Amino acid sequence: MLKEGDKAPAFTLKNAENESISLTDFSGKTVVVYFYPRDNTPGCTKEACGLRDVYDDILAKGAVVLGISADSVKSHAKFKEKFDLPFHLLSDPEKEVIKGFGAWGMKKNYGKVFEGLIRSTFIINGNGTVIKVFPKVKPAEHAAEILAIL
Repeated sequence: MLKEGDKAPAFTLKNAENESISLTDFSGKTVVVYFYPRDNTPGCTKEACGLRDVYDDILAKGAVVLGISADSVKSHAKFKEKFDLPFHLLSDPEKEVIKGFGAWGMKKNYGKVFEGLIRSTFIINGNGTVIKVFPKVKPAEHAAEILAIL
């Protein structure tokens, strides 16, 4: 997993509107990149809606939010519309960006160990440097944690 002080890997992924979005599109801005396992699941919905509810505050601090999962563009479009999410949801079906940030690895759920997406968030400054890492996110309080850092 990337650490604070690391350079964020450059990437370009498709959003829910099937447009190509690159990290470099936000040069000079603080970017909150959050990785989440699946659209329309309880924890991921709670996390996304929490970010939605404070999005104006995030924008006021000069930051933007990018959500990334391996879900399809079509799945993201439905999720975004259903919950009125104002930020980009990016599709990484090949998991290249997910793995590049170190958000893929061994997880444990109900005693079962498996490989999967690790719910994590990276705050990247305008120069592309990671300034804060949340390696294990609790969906309910995460939006407040992000605002406190910004």
